[in-house]
Amino acid sequence: MRAGLSQRELARRAKTAQSVVARIETGETSPGADTVERLLAAAGFEAHVSLLVRPVKHTHMLADVTRILALSPEDRIREAGAAARFVAASRRV
Repeated sequence: MRAGLSQRELARRAKTAQSVVARIETGETSPGADTVERLLAAAGFEAHVSLLVRPVKHTHMLADVTRILALSPEDRIREAGAAARFVAASRRV
């Protein structure tokens, strides 16, 4: 609406079906990041996503310290690798 486009015109510009746009608008489906970017670009917009650290008073993170200290060095490396993959994936979104 903000771009002044009909579903049909937006879909044509984004090279997708009008029914896809309709299902997204009605909440029947949740689009992936690629689809959102394509639709925004077709409407003349761009999204900027950032992660903000939110202070947490009562965190469960320290509860995991005992578990991590009980791991073998190899398992700690696997944990660190999993955390690194998570951070890398979150940057792509």
